[in-house]
Amino acid sequence: MNTTQVLDILKDAGLIGAPEANEVDRECTETGKPVEEVVVNLGYLTEETLYQSVADSIGAERYDLTEFTPPPETLALIPGGLARLHGALPIGATENTIFVALIDPFNSQSIEDLRFALGREIQLCIGQTVERIRTLIDTHYGTEDTSMEDILSQLGETSFELAEGGEEAFNAAAAAAEANATPIIRYVDLIIDKAVQARASDIHFEPFELDFKVRYRVDGALYEMDPPPRHLALPVISRVKVLSNLNIAERRLPQDGRIQRVIGGKQVDLRVSTLPTQFGESVVLRVLDRSSVNLDLSTLGMPKYIYDHILETIEKPNGIFIVTGPTGSGKTTTLYACLRVINTIDTKILTAEDPVEYEIEGIIQVPIHDGIGLNFARVLRAFLRQDPDRILVGETRDMETAQIAIQAALTGHLVFTTLHTNDSTGAVTRLVDMGVEPFLISASLECVLAQRLIRKICTRCREAYEPSESILMSLGLSPYDIGDKNFYYGKGCEACNHTGYKGRKGIYELLKISDPIRELINQRASSVVLRQKAIELGMTTLREDGLRSIYDGETTIEEVLKYT
Repeated sequence: MNTTQVLDILKDAGLIGAPEANEVDRECTETGKPVEEVVVNLGYLTEETLYQSVADSIGAERYDLTEFTPPPETLALIPGGLARLHGALPIGATENTIFVALIDPFNSQSIEDLRFALGREIQLCIGQTVERIRTLIDTHYGTEDTSMEDILSQLGETSFELAEGGEEAFNAAAAAAEANATPIIRYVDLIIDKAVQARASDIHFEPFELDFKVRYRVDGALYEMDPPPRHLALPVISRVKVLSNLNIAERRLPQDGRIQRVIGGKQVDLRVSTLPTQFGESVVLRVLDRSSVNLDLSTLGMPKYIYDHILETIEKPNGIFIVTGPTGSGKTTTLYACLRVINTIDTKILTAEDPVEYEIEGIIQVPIHDGIGLNFARVLRAFLRQDPDRILVGETRDMETAQIAIQAALTGHLVFTTLHTNDSTGAVTRLVDMGVEPFLISASLECVLAQRLIRKICTRCREAYEPSESILMSLGLSPYDIGDKNFYYGKGCEACNHTGYKGRKGIYELLKISDPIRELINQRASSVVLRQKAIELGMTTLREDGLRSIYDGETTIEEVLKYT
């Protein structure tokens, strides 16, 4: 259940006061336990009183599910995939209405989705406990894999008239009708649900001449799902376009849209991109799961000296802080984590992003819209008239944006931005190449953080091994250098999808702009010279930080070689 909503209900009913609510909120944040468990554990309310209060507040019936076992005809009211996706347990039904207990009773979107998919009215009920509802769903509806098999078998039996037609046979109204067929709705919902549970960053729907592929990107690597039949490409892609409010009839031009869903009680945003191809539209969904992204700077795994220097830098009144790395290296996450540290009531923070990935309370965020001329430079100019203290520019792409960012830094603002360069010193030479005067860079730049994301070894199947001399040489090491250090790899198991890796971590390289570095910038020194000087002054390179992760048993030699 939503912590804020439950606490508001209990305060409004006079069952707890503000100090108790604050203590519950703090406990929920620190332990990750659900609000209903914390309230009961702290002894403020009994379980009975808590759930009755919630039921009274939202006008729902209260049911005791302690001894409840749903009969087969009741379970048949909601298909397994839909029940698992929305955390919905059918309790009973009348002719036109299904009575449903939800894991998240505050999720009105689930009620609407169920009403639409099932074609019947949905009456919300409050069950005994969230855990009891979850247990009953798992017990009676099986696993996601069985749900997927059920849906695919249903889809195989369903005929879609448009499936074999060419471009000239395309009918937008018929395509919309097929996209809203119940098996298609269930299939697309389950694909999205499984992607969120697998911590996928992207979902790819790819039509080819003879088959239709669905792939997930997890921890930077792509995995193929069981492919649906080729004739489902059009209705499935049409369904995604319906969800993201895109034009179904337009199949010749790329389109961009957005889907917002609550899945398993979590707010998930999906950025949708379509691309016309030879065999139909290819669609990619970027999954932005706000609950899984780590926006706490202290838990990003930075070495202590880098963490301390960044904390010092982001508290400065003015200057530029650049984070650099390729696409998907976690730059935005690092900058958001920095902003959260300084997001206080006495600080005005403005961000220009393309697009806004995560909304942060208390920060003014502006999405870039190149189509109407709202680019980074134009937004940045407007920012300077909004009395900001800190400014985030999503990406410095051109000289105009760089010039305004530097002027902002020189006139008393702290500016955060990103660049796409291979290492920290490359950021300086990139700005010079854009046409920025070196003396302006040296006067405004505070530090540059380069980073990469590398996959972590799965802790369930981690095993030690002895690396060969040749692979050590590729790292620039000899057996003498490593001494008695241990090396590990992932054998592969169910938990990591037999890849040997699960999760990712950052490796970092921090360039501090000290006086010797400023002198070299003013002399237009090359990236190589800057790098050599920075290493002389104690900079730890990406490769060296990667070695630290290898020695700590967190990643493999192959991962570090791949990214550094």
